[in-house]
Amino acid sequence: MRDGFAADYTDAKNRLVLVTGVSGAGRTTSLKILEDFGFDAVDNLPLRLLPALISGAKHPEQPTAIGLDIRTRDFGVDQFVKIIAELRDQQGVDPLVVFLDAETSVLQRRFTETRRPHPLAHDRPLVDAIEHEKRLMAPIAATADMTIETSRLKSAELRKILQDQFHIGETEGMAVFVKSFSFRQGVPAEADLVFDVRFLRNPHYDPELRLLTGLNKAVGNYIEEDPDFAGFVGGLRALLEPILPRYAREGKSYLTIAIGCTGGQHRSVYTARILNDWIADLGYDVHLSHRDKPDEPNSGE
Repeated sequence: MRDGFAADYTDAKNRLVLVTGVSGAGRTTSLKILEDFGFDAVDNLPLRLLPALISGAKHPEQPTAIGLDIRTRDFGVDQFVKIIAELRDQQGVDPLVVFLDAETSVLQRRFTETRRPHPLAHDRPLVDAIEHEKRLMAPIAATADMTIETSRLKSAELRKILQDQFHIGETEGMAVFVKSFSFRQGVPAEADLVFDVRFLRNPHYDPELRLLTGLNKAVGNYIEEDPDFAGFVGGLRALLEPILPRYAREGKSYLTIAIGCTGGQHRSVYTARILNDWIADLGYDVHLSHRDKPDEPNSGE
């Protein structure tokens, strides 16, 4: 990855973006987002036509995003890497490569849910096909300007990431994403700030609360009875209040704050709710999500 990636699409040399990655990781969605931002989007362009298109459009009036991956006609990894290297050596053109990736288990679920065949799953199990493609695409990932891990990204979060990196779209203020999660499932890759609430008393050990979530009033009351809860939340607010405007002044378009507990069901969900409401009261555009929260029959709200 080239250091310091951040592109201004109003700069003519940065108006050509190549979107690639492993199948199922979000290339089509990313192209649609860039199209919404004013890019001319071209998908599945034959690789042999890429040099001619880019060389003939060094200073396009419209920024252009081109989608290519292993499904593209005449696609070859070594050929792709070579073409990008040659284009970067040309004066006046600097294609920016965005690589989309996701965990194997997530890709497996996406293909299973959509019932779409994986392009390499001809005579091999789906997991093997996904892992094989990851190995094939590794040289491209290594030369990309930006890699986006989409395993647990929502569409709005992906949109904000692209907006921030290309300084495009809506720029009125910073959006804040507050996300609860389970440490068992891993820390969100997109998190800017991570806070651990596993020290709080755990509703899991109360039989009446075990199957409920932090959206339930009874669970919230249980957590608030922890003698350290109020102090922790007060300290968290004292930490965040002065730094949120500093992030905004630095030009950051989005900030992701992740709150984690063991199972992502009780303590992290409730704390994230409290934090989300407080940030909203400060006037920020804030979005709340619960990555690993299970469903419950009645949230108690």
